[in-house]
Amino acid sequence: MSRIGKKPVPVPQGVTAQVEGQTVTAKGPKGELKFVVNDEVLVKLENDAIAVDPRDQSKDARSKWGMSRTQIANILHGVKDGFEKRLEINGVGYRAAMQGKNLQLSLGYSHEVIYEAPEGISISCPKPTEIVIAGIDKQVVGQVAAEIRKKRGPEPYKGKGVKYADETIVRKEGKKK
Repeated sequence: MSRIGKKPVPVPQGVTAQVEGQTVTAKGPKGELKFVVNDEVLVKLENDAIAVDPRDQSKDARSKWGMSRTQIANILHGVKDGFEKRLEINGVGYRAAMQGKNLQLSLGYSHEVIYEAPEGISISCPKPTEIVIAGIDKQVVGQVAAEIRKKRGPEPYKGKGVKYADETIVRKEGKKK
């Protein structure tokens, strides 16, 4: 049994949620998001909470039960508060700057790396070595952060590159004479 799936998702104050068939729609101060739940999972809105149940006890239905509940919780949190990922840049001469809506990265290559932010995502650089990615869709925020990190991932010897702010890089010892 899914322990996460058993808990109903409470609808936060200031957010309106609707369930129409298999589509869950949430509107809040930050925007509007929709999620289409798999057919093997039953969704219903009752007492200002969204309850999720499997249609039967098959392995497939039970495996999608907890994931559906978590996705619904994420859209409710996203339209109310939004999501944010922070990246740090380490290395001599490595820096980031905003160029209009695009992110300009100097990562030790012979050229500047330009990253265009997708719709609904805001990128800011409070410091030249810090990048803040914000938006209402948790999946898209995480995807953008991963794509920027992939431009020059952290290396284990000197720790140079782009890393998540809460990530720790396992350092390796260099060659010995």
